[in-house]
Amino acid sequence: MDHHSETAMSSPHEVMEQGGHAAMSMDAMAQDMRNRFLVAAVLSVPILLWSSIGRQVLHFGVPAPFGLRDDVFQLILSLPVIAYSGSFFFEGAVRALRARTLDMNVLVSVAIAAGWTYSVVVTFSGGGDVFYEASTVLATFVLLGHWFEMRARGGANDAVRTLLNLAPRKAIVIKGAEQVEVDTSDVRVGDLLLIKPGARVPVDAVVEDGASEVDESVVTGESLPVSKAPGATLIGASINKNGTLRARATRVGSDTALAQIVKLVQEAQSSKAPGQQLADRAAFWLVLVALVGGTLTLIVWWIAGPSFSQAILFAITVVVITCPDALGLATPTAIVVGTGLGAKRGILFKNAAAIEAAARVQVVVMDKTGTLTKGEPEVTELYADRFSEDDALRLAAAVERDSEHPLAEAIVHRAERAGAAQPSVTDFANMPGYGALATVNGHRVAVGNARLMARENINVDGLAGRRDDMTTRGRTVVLVAVDGRAAAVIGISDAPRPSARAAVEALRGQGVDVVMLTGDNRATAERIGRELGITEVMAEVLPADKAGKIAELQRAGKRVAMVGDGVNDAPALAQADLGIAIGAGTDVAIETADVVLMRSDPLDVGTAITIGRATLRKMRQNLGWAVGYNAIAIPIAAGIFEPRFGLVLRPEIAALAMSGSSLLVAVNALLLRRLNLPGRV
Repeated sequence: MDHHSETAMSSPHEVMEQGGHAAMSMDAMAQDMRNRFLVAAVLSVPILLWSSIGRQVLHFGVPAPFGLRDDVFQLILSLPVIAYSGSFFFEGAVRALRARTLDMNVLVSVAIAAGWTYSVVVTFSGGGDVFYEASTVLATFVLLGHWFEMRARGGANDAVRTLLNLAPRKAIVIKGAEQVEVDTSDVRVGDLLLIKPGARVPVDAVVEDGASEVDESVVTGESLPVSKAPGATLIGASINKNGTLRARATRVGSDTALAQIVKLVQEAQSSKAPGQQLADRAAFWLVLVALVGGTLTLIVWWIAGPSFSQAILFAITVVVITCPDALGLATPTAIVVGTGLGAKRGILFKNAAAIEAAARVQVVVMDKTGTLTKGEPEVTELYADRFSEDDALRLAAAVERDSEHPLAEAIVHRAERAGAAQPSVTDFANMPGYGALATVNGHRVAVGNARLMARENINVDGLAGRRDDMTTRGRTVVLVAVDGRAAAVIGISDAPRPSARAAVEALRGQGVDVVMLTGDNRATAERIGRELGITEVMAEVLPADKAGKIAELQRAGKRVAMVGDGVNDAPALAQADLGIAIGAGTDVAIETADVVLMRSDPLDVGTAITIGRATLRKMRQNLGWAVGYNAIAIPIAAGIFEPRFGLVLRPEIAALAMSGSSLLVAVNALLLRRLNLPGRV
């Protein structure tokens, strides 16, 4: 690598600074939408009170201030709503028309502009029937939905920022006899690094001197620390647990494993196209109906009617009755109830698209460590040869009590639960990569791996059968020797969550396939799979390959949900049709996912799908009503029945009818609260 290529390479933190503008822009857009909504909401209340509906239906009797006519007062209050709040829709409508398409912005703009413009003409003509309230209330409802949508979208870039923050900002470089602290961005390939206990590894490297245990779970998903000795590779952002390491930098900047994960998250997020919403499809036709129907009504009544004002009245009523209040509320009301229902169970849907995606899930891919399992090693087996199991556990725990290794903690916790006594310990010696030695009540006790036993010249052939059996079944094995003789073998594993098997069965009962995906070794993965009843297991999958596995299932025509809790799961969560994060997981997983299970219970995956399916049904019912309502109301609004039956729909009645339609939509959505959800284990 030449000097130019090295210096041109961006560090993770430089990438963060360069990529932060998108998130800031989205946050600013959400704040702008909130401000537009607040202006519309605050001004719509008095406009509604001083409208004909307020006077006739609500019996509001307070006269307009300053001696103004009601319609003049409404006009003054509506100006900020139209000029500021409504400009969002008008600008969007212009963009849509330039792109030769019709969307909700066009429909909302037509409804707001037609109603408001007609009202202005009537106001300046001396007064009459106006409906400023229909225009402003419509703008308020739709702006509220857009605000919530932008808030949800704004969290996407937070995941990238959290990922990048895992990389330490400083690194210690050994230059001759000196140790120099430099910015991580200044580390070059070939630099010799000093990595102290408790420090994060700054870049990808190879160990040249020292031994230690390194926690790689944030990157690989492996729940147990990995022993490192000269020649072993180190992954940037992993945590050095106990020993001091000297390592040679091999990959820096955008080439590190962490930077590649960031890249995968960004690519997966940008490649996800939101599904076409049913409301948008219906809006296309409603726009045509509103424009064509309103124009035809105007022409017909202008030719056949007694006056142009009456023709205008009928035409505007058609546009008003086609206002998408019910259509605009059809999805949001169902979403609000569905998300509220989920929140009561600790299931957080981030947006409407997440609920729709949950309803269509066909395959659920679950990460093993921390999702199906507890993510904490614990003693699951113990075999003693020359001592009772209690005595062997007591001696091993006495040695491990002074160690900070996660396996040692598992042994100590097991002894504490068993109520084992705490004997006196002397001459403790921690040996990273091997285990620990100590004198316990006069006995020299060694606790560690096979390398420690070989180093201490201890013959473990008598325990070889038990050891191999545990290893085959996916256990991590710890050997115990007392006074130079093998005494016990302890099997440690990451135990399944209590509700994991029930979660798998519940998903199958819903017709959903379950796949386990993990970076752990195949023996461990298959053991967990057998215990949980999962037949399809993808083991030893690297972080860079996890998103690829999801993509393979998607290419096969499946709608895939990914459930995970770690940084290494972030690309797969972003790639999946639905990303589900366990609440106890990392901030990265939570920010990248579409759904968060705050109780960290895999059983809630099936519950989320149940809520999604029920909510989508309500959305479709509401959309059906909104479209059906318009199909019935538009002919009446157009005055078709006026010549024969004298049936005329006034603009204010049309506005009231829209409110009634919206109320029915809301009531139907509220029926979601009666959804029968599965019980908890």
